[in-house]
Amino acid sequence: MNTASDLTRLRQTLVSTIAAQRDLPASAAEAMKTVPRHLFLPGLDAALAYSDHAVTLKANPRGPLALSCASVPSMVALMLTQLDLRPGHRVLEIGAGTGYNAALLAEMVGPAGHVTTVDLDPGVALHARNCLDQAGYPQVTVMERDGLIGAPEHGPYDRIIATVGMWDLPRSWWNQLSPTGRIVMPFRWRGQTRTMAFDRVTGHPTDRLIARSSELCGFIPFVGQDGEQVTPLLADTIRIHHDRDQSVDGRLLTDAFSHKPVEAWTDIQVGHGEPFDGIWLQAAASDDRICRVEVAPETPSPNVLTPIIPVRSPALVQGSSIAYLIGADNNTRFGAAGYGPRAADLAGDLVRHVRKWAVDRTSAPALTLFPFNRGIDAHTGRHARHHIVKADSILAFG
Repeated sequence: MNTASDLTRLRQTLVSTIAAQRDLPASAAEAMKTVPRHLFLPGLDAALAYSDHAVTLKANPRGPLALSCASVPSMVALMLTQLDLRPGHRVLEIGAGTGYNAALLAEMVGPAGHVTTVDLDPGVALHARNCLDQAGYPQVTVMERDGLIGAPEHGPYDRIIATVGMWDLPRSWWNQLSPTGRIVMPFRWRGQTRTMAFDRVTGHPTDRLIARSSELCGFIPFVGQDGEQVTPLLADTIRIHHDRDQSVDGRLLTDAFSHKPVEAWTDIQVGHGEPFDGIWLQAAASDDRICRVEVAPETPSPNVLTPIIPVRSPALVQGSSIAYLIGADNNTRFGAAGYGPRAADLAGDLVRHVRKWAVDRTSAPALTLFPFNRGIDAHTGRHARHHIVKADSILAFG
């Protein structure tokens, strides 16, 4: 039996662990020390409830990704930091999960603010409602609803946060966000998912959202958006994750792995644990061939080299050829493996992306979202060196 002091100590330890890894605002730290996370995970051992791990709430019988889960607390803390909440803010959360995140939001906005959380799954919404009531947060509004609709009856919102991976920004969210509001969401493009903080800027010359921070992450994809596609190869042991506007044809790539790869290597190295996702981010700012490759260990072809990260590595695809990032020396040195008729060209192009990133490993392209209500207007085209057109928005790289 865990006493109240035991649970308090577990919460304190969790927050201290997270704060040692990243800057954590005092308001977020205090909220995480206050909200009893174990009450949102009934039946789970308290030590696990306060560990820095995700917890599956609803398994997915059709695939490896859960339909609902409690996010890793350190990722929760990161998104709370990005959200930059103030007392009195009105907040819309897309994806109720356990209700724990909504309780944290309620603590941070205080009695003068308001939190609305929505979820499409009736079981998830009911679980969140029950847990919020038990934990002492009856003021949070829980709605069983498609997140694409939002909750206009409780807006406009100073902050909108999505706890599911979004391929696009729905038009309804633009309409429900205040003119000076901020949106934080795991945003998906070119096979990667990054948790993004976007600030709204209205007026001349056009309404837009400017990215203020970005970090690679992994989230369950939002149900209801079909902009991201998966092309399986070699009996589904290789998967290419790409956007619908990219030309990826599995039939053309059928024979790509029938020959040994063409390898291209660099002398660029990273230390153990040093992030290198900036390669992917920078490549997507100029190259529409960039996507994600996932390779299972049981692939039938002996020619298939293991990507630098087997489940999530950047790749270039063009016609019947593909190249992806590989590593040597315990994955501290970068190279590329190319397959197909243009193997050498694609491997060389990917290596050039690596070398460009290595010049300044902390630099990142400026990212802006424009509402897709009049196509790519003159302003967007004039100020962006590259852009990606989605269903409801345009992602521009400056």
